[in-house]
Amino acid sequence: MKERTASPASVGNPLPRDHTQAILEITKHVAALLKGTEKPFALAGSVAAFAHGVPANFQHDTDFCLRRADADAAIEALESGGIEMRRAAEDWLVKGRAGGEEIDLIFELARRPVSTELLERAEVRSVDSVWMPVLSPTDLMDSRLAALTEHYCDFGDLLPMARTLRERIDWPLLDRAHRDSPLADAFLYLLERLDVIGPRSTTT
Repeated sequence: MKERTASPASVGNPLPRDHTQAILEITKHVAALLKGTEKPFALAGSVAAFAHGVPANFQHDTDFCLRRADADAAIEALESGGIEMRRAAEDWLVKGRAGGEEIDLIFELARRPVSTELLERAEVRSVDSVWMPVLSPTDLMDSRLAALTEHYCDFGDLLPMARTLRERIDWPLLDRAHRDSPLADAFLYLLERLDVIGPRSTTT
């Protein structure tokens, strides 16, 4: 049998790393370390959406929200677990890095402090076979709507989440909360026109 040889293009060029799985692995590692602090926390962002059943479309990091008062305990736990932590320029989060992936520990969601009540509403879900608290679908969508600005307004990113989670989100609550926010209100109007959600109330 003739021996097969590697093509010139493959020599010295290993296959690219699976970025999606890499983010999941670091998410599981961080969650395990945060559990050890016995402080409340919840997975947020695109990985949280994935935990609720939205197709994986990860950005460049994994996000966890926690109370500002618990920041030092979380930082110590992650550093003890081999994660390099650093203060961010923003005062509402700290950043970490491990295995080439970025980690955000967030104390505010869209300029609103992470509260005990928010974390108590989190749902414990499996993330790649590891159980951890995850922001509820309503809180997850609420945080995404509140974050919409003229500089970041990606409805294409929000629409799959809305379609997948529409039966698990309290849309009247979000409608009342965001009726005075032009961009969030426009997205809710789009969902109504696409029959993703039912007709919204004409009164606030």
